[in-house]
Parts: sequence; structure tokens; C-alpha cells
Amino acid sequence: MAHRKYLIAGNWKMNITSTETVPLMSEIIEGMDPKNHVDVLVCPPFTSLVATKSSLSSATNIFLGAQNFFPEKNGAYTGEVSAVMLRELGVSHVIAGHSERRIIFGESDEFINKKVKNALSTNLIPILCVGETIEHREKGVEFDVVGDQVRKGLKGVTTTEASKVVIAYEPVWAIGTGLTATPAQAQEMHAYIRSLVCERYGKEVADNTTILYGGSCNEKNAAELFANADVDG
Repeated sequence: MAHRKYLIAGNWKMNITSTETVPLMSEIIEGMDPKNHVDVLVCPPFTSLVATKSSLSSATNIFLGAQNFFPEKNGAYTGEVSAVMLRELGVSHVIAGHSERRIIFGESDEFINKKVKNALSTNLIPILCVGETIEHREKGVEFDVVGDQVRKGLKGVTTTEASKVVIAYEPVWAIGTGLTATPAQAQEMHAYIRSLVCERYGKEVADNTTILYGGSCNEKNAAELFANADVDG
């Protein structure tokens, strides 16, 4: 089987103003090699979504993602935005379950599952983030933790819907710390996640599920990480 198409996703977090977006996007577009058959996803803050979308008019393989949303169509949710609002701006992907949302904002697996299902019902591609802390890994329960997050995140998701979900493995201990999972550690966890998808949805869905690695991934270690059979970006 040919390898799944790579997806390189960049989460800008709470960085880059709308004004700063235009020159940054110009650099990203100019720096892309047309010979590399990969998809690129940029996830700017809400305030930079429109400026980013405007910059993408000539870039066919760069997609626009959002970092967050509230899983209701509309309502009295001050400060929140809906999946419908994101779709109207040209957003195609949305992050759900990032460790910062889980830890800082207290988002539960059940709430993240609502996001996944709401995104799918709105024709957005959810990127379900899963990952263990350093304490989990030291106790040897990293597979239990990640497995639980995957199962709960996909609860109630049909086989047809599951084929649209992207999963991102981000060991919490490696996010922004300079520490990185070894290629062997990344492959081991990615293969485990793919086995969970296969167990629930079958081999065809599992073989075609994009599983990303996040956690201090950079130009120095990307090639070695992406060389693994189950690491797709």
C-alpha cells in the first residue's frame, strides 16, 4: 500500500496578529517546494483567520484550521465561536483535545468528544489530540492513557465519520520543552493508535487514518520521525 499523504500542521497558538499574518504566509508559500507532495495546514488565532484565508488564494495544498470552537450551533456562549462560523470563513480543520485545552481550561474527554462529533456534523475535519504526561510515562501507563483518550474521543463516531478524523499524538512532556519522543517511541505509539482504530473501524479505515506527531518536532528531527511507517506528519 502506498503511504498516506503527509500532512504538516502548524498550530500558531496565541501568537501572530492579523497584521503579522500576511508576511508570514508569504514566507510559508514561497518556502514550499512544489515537488514535495504534502498537504500543509495552518491554525492561526481566530483574529487571523480571515487574513490567512486571503493569503491562501493561490496555494492549493495549504489548508486553514482553527485552534478551538464551542460544540453548539449558536447560543449564549460569550467569547465562543461555533463550527458553523468557522466553516463560513473557509476553515476546513479544527483542533480538539489539545493538551493545553485539557490542562489549562479543564476540557474533559466527554467535552472533547462533543467537539469531534459537532465538527463532523458541520463538515469540518477534527484533529483529535491525545498524549500522556511525563508522570504517566514514568509510571508505565502511557498506552492506557492514550488508549482511553482515543476511545472516549471517538465515542459515538460512525465508521464513515471516522474516515475523516485526523489523530495527533502529542506527548505532553515534549510540547515546547525541547524534549522529543525518539523515532522508536513515536512509531510505537502511532502503531498502537492505528491498532485501536483498526479494532473499532476495520483495517481500511485504519490504513487511511492520518496520525500526526507533535511535540518539539523541527527541521532537525522531522525527517527521522516521518520515516516511520505510522507517522504521517
